Amino acid sequence: MSICTTDRNKHLCSLGCQDCEHFITMLQLISIVLLAALFTAILVKGSEVPSSQEHDQKKQHILQKLDQLKAELDHLCRPCPWDWTLFQGNCYFFSTFQKNWMESAAACKDMGAQLVVIKSNEEQSFLQRTSKKKIDFWMGLSDAKEEGQWLWVDGSPLQWRKYWSAGEPNNHDNEDCAVISNHGWNDFSCLAVSFWICKKPVLPCSK
Repeated sequence: MSICTTDRNKHLCSLGCQDCEHFITMLQLISIVLLAALFTAILVKGSEVPSSQEHDQKKQHILQKLDQLKAELDHLCRPCPWDWTLFQGNCYFFSTFQKNWMESAAACKDMGAQLVVIKSNEEQSFLQRTSKKKIDFWMGLSDAKEEGQWLWVDGSPLQWRKYWSAGEPNNHDNEDCAVISNHGWNDFSCLAVSFWICKKPVLPCSK
């Protein structure tokens, strides 16, 4: 049975509770340890079995237990892939190396995501807190099609400008792509290299 079938766990997973993800990860680690212990038991007990028939019976029993554990693992609810961060129903990937804006957008697309589109004040605060270890991250915002008309990669227009850093955007040297940092937003040349953030909805839990 999926751990997300109860009302409480559905609520945790849909809201993107980080405690839920940590709990799920711990369950998976515990299951892996159990699998390793069972394999060790096969090796140890194999030398103690007096007959091949008894050995085959014990081996079959252990294999059945392994199949049961695998089935339980398959039904664990993990809303986001490894190395992604869960927040309010979405998964976020913070890159560890740098690309230009177009390359970053393509990297997100290859992972079934897109450069982050910020939809709320809470999301903005979360991204600023999480990005403190790095200086700048590309986000899915650009005015490359028409100067001054900032559009998100999903085609929606920028509705508010309160997160731009002082004096930004200034279009210095044709800066048409936007980055986010713990200091606010800034416009950069799309050919410059920076870290980037991908975003996609959580994965549905198995039933």
